[in-house]
Formats: sequence, structure tokens, C-alpha cells
Amino acid sequence: MRAALWFLALFGVAVAVALFAGNNQAVVTVFWPPHRVDISFNLLILLLAGLFMLLYLALRAMSAVVSLPAEARRWRAQQKERAMYGALMDALAHLLAGRYIRASKSAQNALAQEKSLELHADASGHEAGHSDSRASQLRSLAHLLAAESAQSLQNKALRERHLQSALQASAQRSAQGVREAVQFRAARWALEDRDAGAALEWLSQLPQGAARRTLALRMKLRAARQAQQTAQALETARLLAKHRAFSPTAAQSIVRGLALELLNEAHDPVQLQQAWYSLDDSERAMPELVIHAASRLMALHGNAELARSWLLEVWDRMMQPGTSIGDKLHTKLIAVLEDGLDTLDADWLARIEMAQRGRPRDANLQYLAGMACLNRQLWGKAQQLLSQATPALPDGALRRNAWRALALLAEQREDDAAAAQAYKRAAQS
Repeated sequence: MRAALWFLALFGVAVAVALFAGNNQAVVTVFWPPHRVDISFNLLILLLAGLFMLLYLALRAMSAVVSLPAEARRWRAQQKERAMYGALMDALAHLLAGRYIRASKSAQNALAQEKSLELHADASGHEAGHSDSRASQLRSLAHLLAAESAQSLQNKALRERHLQSALQASAQRSAQGVREAVQFRAARWALEDRDAGAALEWLSQLPQGAARRTLALRMKLRAARQAQQTAQALETARLLAKHRAFSPTAAQSIVRGLALELLNEAHDPVQLQQAWYSLDDSERAMPELVIHAASRLMALHGNAELARSWLLEVWDRMMQPGTSIGDKLHTKLIAVLEDGLDTLDADWLARIEMAQRGRPRDANLQYLAGMACLNRQLWGKAQQLLSQATPALPDGALRRNAWRALALLAEQREDDAAAAQAYKRAAQS
């Protein structure tokens, strides 16, 4: 289509020339004493056009001759730039392939080529500024590859030298992305060296947007756990779960584990209550955390009534048919309630009795009701409930305590044989 249009235009020009120049009888006379030259007007126009083209071509040829040195410098710069990028790609390929010594040499070769290119760079206006920004980014990446190779070779002195050079090269605003990459790698190296404090320091230097990325949060979680900063690790794990960095099951498991560590770090009831109320509502609804917090509060001689108020929701869930609370948590809940039988109020006694009557085959509930009766010196009922519950209890602390309670009841009846048999069973449990 384009060729057809060009042909049409050419035919149009030919027709115009034939119309206007074919019948033109004008003559131009040029006097050059003692000569006189008569030429047609059409020939004069052709001569002038030819002269113009000749001058134009001469000026172009002169410009090309004058620009030959600059073109030669530009060609040499292009060759150096290609060699520089080639060395950088070789360094990256060697690093990924595990050839760390070759990667370091290629990165240093790229730095040498960049320095040589900088000496021959064109220092003119906007293009020079653009070249400087690209050069700083490339220099930072080359130093970063060299530092990564040194880290793999456990050469920390060389790694720190290249790290500082990479930070200096990426100080410009145009190289902010490369600077963030350098800071991320420095934090990862600190984690590999088990220096959690340095890793947290590097992560704190990141811009606000970069600090919210999943990579930064994962590294912060790992560093906080290494530094045993459980509260910060728990907050980071919540953010990661919010960003869906883990599966729901894994996120719940990580958060639950960190919350348990936070509760274990409390050394008195006040600290435990502060740790408990610092948890989210969803975390305070986890049965594992509720039972563990109440157990810790009992162990620290805290307020037993407060602990039972935490356990009330878990107790109600356990009493519902088809509950998801497993036998292990069930047993632990019974053990926690047993620790506070001395201060058990009438409401809880009614709950325990109602639960035992509603589930007469539940050995754990029978055991708890029997121990509550024993604590209230209801010897006959305690004897009945514990005798029924003890054979069905699994080996462990509850069964051992049940046999000991039966031994005490036998001593109350002055039945030495039964007491000795119960103590023997307790030792075997």
C-alpha cells in the first residue's frame, strides 16, 4: 500500500513538471565579460538544485570526518559496556551455580570495567546524569554479588568491605531499589550468623513500605525469635497471618506457639495477666491458650477464681456434644480445676456435679467430682466416684492421684491392706 502511494505521488510530480516546465520558454542570460551565456530557466533550476545537493553532501561528509574521533570513543565505550554487563551476568550465573570464587572474580571484573568506562564516559548534560544513575546501580549490584560470594565462602572481612561499598554506591535516590536489596541481604547474612540484633537493626533501616513486605516480616519474625523477643515475634506473626503468608493452619500454629512462649515468660501473676490481656480475642479463645494460662496462673499462686473465669468458656465448649476439644486438653483442664478445689465455689461445684451426671461414663469427670467430694470430706461419695473412675483413667498423673486418694480413704476406714494395695497401684501408674 505504501509503495502504491509512493508511485502515485511520483506520477503526480512528473505530470506537474510536464505541465509547468514543458511549455516554459523563459531564458536566463548570464553576463561574464567578455562572455555571455544564455540558458533556459528550467536548466537554471536544475543547476541550483544540483548545487544545493552538492553542498549538502559536502557538509555531511565534513561532519562525518570531524565526528570520527567521537564515534571511535563511543564504539570503545560500547565495547567496554558490553564487557561490563557480560561480566555481571557471568557473576550471577556462577553464584547461582555455586562457583563462588568465579562469581567473585567476575563481579570484580565488572567493577573494573565500570571504572574504566567511567573514565571514558561522555560528560554531557542529561545523558551523563542518566549514565551516572545506571552506573551506580550496576556498581551496587556488582558489590552485592561479590559480598554474597564472600558470605558463601565465610570471608566476613571481604563481605563487609563489599557491603559498605554497595551501600555507598546506592546512596543516590535513583538507586533506592538496589539499596533495599542490599539491606535485605545484609539482614539475611546477620541471621545466618545468628546475630539477631544486627538483623533487626538492618530491618529497622528499611523504608516504611519495604518494611511491610512479606520478606521483611518473615525475616523480622525469625530475628525476633532468635533474640527471644516473643512479644515482637507474636506481633509480626499476626501481620504475616493477615497478609496470608502462611496457610491458616500453619499461621494458627505459629501464633499459638508464640503466645504460649509469651505466657511462659511471665514470672508472677501480674505479668501473666498483662501477657494474657495483650493477646487478641481470637487468641484468647483458643482452648490450648486458655488452659495453659489458667494453669500458669495457678502455678504462680494467682487468683484461682480469675483462672476459673478464663476456663468457663472452654468448660462450656467441652460439655457440648461433638466438641472438638481432644482428650489431652480435656485431661489438662481437669488437672487445672483440681489444683483449685480448695477455693471452688458453689457454682462450680454445681457445674461439676451436673457434668458428671450428664456423662456418667466419663472417667475424667467422675475423677474430678470424686476429688471435689474428697475435698469437702464427703468420704462415701468420693469413694464411690473414685472407685468407678480410677480403672478407666489412662496411666498418668490423674490415675496416680486417684489411687493415692483411694489409699487415703482406705486409711480413713483403717483398712491397711486396701491402703497398701492402692499405694502400690499409684507407684505403678
